[in-house]
Amino acid sequence: MEDGRSTTAESASPTIPGWRLILSDMGRFWAVREKAFPQGALRAGAEPTVDADTFDGVKAEVDQQENIAKQVVS
Repeated sequence: MEDGRSTTAESASPTIPGWRLILSDMGRFWAVREKAFPQGALRAGAEPTVDADTFDGVKAEVDQQENIAKQVVS
């Protein structure tokens, strides 16, 4: 697996602040939150690791998890 910090052409994809991006050998995108969600966000269903077939897909998954966490904190 490659991480978002590698120098390959694949790593030219945009980053997601606060999340570590990984591109699997099979071309699947994974994102892992760098800082743990608060317990309340986890109980509400926020997932600290998400995956998708495309960068846009994984970005949408990340946005969904961050929205879950915001609703708990707000």
